Amino acid sequence: VVSWKSQVEPYRKRILSFLSRVGFILSTILDRDLFCRTSSELSIRSDDGPKVDSLFAAERTSKRINGALVVSVASHISIYLVGLFIAGYLARNRVTPLLPDLRHFDIVWVPMAGPGGGGGGGGNELPEPPRQVELEGPDETSVPVSQPADLENPEEEREDEPEPQPELNIPARTLASSSQTLPGVFEGLPVAKAVSISQGIGSGGGGGTGEGSGIGPGDGSGLGPGEGGGAGGGVYRPGAGIVLPQPIQQVKPKYTADAMRAKVQGSVWIEAVVSPEGTIAEVRITKSLDRVFGLDEEALKAARQWRFVPGTRFGQPVPVLVVIELTFTLR
Repeated sequence: VVSWKSQVEPYRKRILSFLSRVGFILSTILDRDLFCRTSSELSIRSDDGPKVDSLFAAERTSKRINGALVVSVASHISIYLVGLFIAGYLARNRVTPLLPDLRHFDIVWVPMAGPGGGGGGGGNELPEPPRQVELEGPDETSVPVSQPADLENPEEEREDEPEPQPELNIPARTLASSSQTLPGVFEGLPVAKAVSISQGIGSGGGGGTGEGSGIGPGDGSGLGPGEGGGAGGGVYRPGAGIVLPQPIQQVKPKYTADAMRAKVQGSVWIEAVVSPEGTIAEVRITKSLDRVFGLDEEALKAARQWRFVPGTRFGQPVPVLVVIELTFTLR
């Protein structure tokens, strides 16, 4: 709102100049009246001067002219002051409209480590076979340990015939069947087959509890708890060899009438998933600005209309998570 003093300030010099001129005119009129009165008193003569009646008539005419000038000046001053008052009143009630400045918006890349991806499970939904029964053997020892023979040093070197090599004589003993009995195993149970066709309790060609040919509790052919063929639990994030998406169409958000009246300003942070086709698949507000006057909803509407060159990984388009910052500013 423009103040009344700031509107009247440009006219202050004009008012002072006008009042100075009015004062000059009034002083001139008063000096003229005094001069007329003095000259009339000095010019009264009986021999060669003008007649007395004509002198008093000129004085009365001068007084009438002076009164008219005073009334004219006063009326002009009054009209000027009234116009100045009306202009100040109108300027005081005039309101400068606030227009939204939607030129400030930018994309904020949030570095978050690790690519996204999916996981998979496996198995043909068959239970595992029971383990074979192992019992402790009846023998206590296996191979006895023989003590080495004492060797005597010969006193003299003699060239005798070589002695025959001694033969090893090891008694044949049966080996123990096992050294430990599994807990909870009963004797006399039938031994199951050593080879089983079970691949786990899941479904598909992989290993785990999920579905598909991957490894893990998820669905798909990847590794991890997610879905798809990657490794991890979500979409790809900036970093780890990801080529970031580039915006090709940016839509500005609109101000609501209630937000403009309330003079709401600030930024909205939106987390969005750029699909391999370059469109916005999912949006979510991470930093809210206004939930009362509708600025958050307008920011979501604008973000859904953005278009990107999709991000790539190893030359293939992949979904990438980005954060878009939209700023609302009044000017």
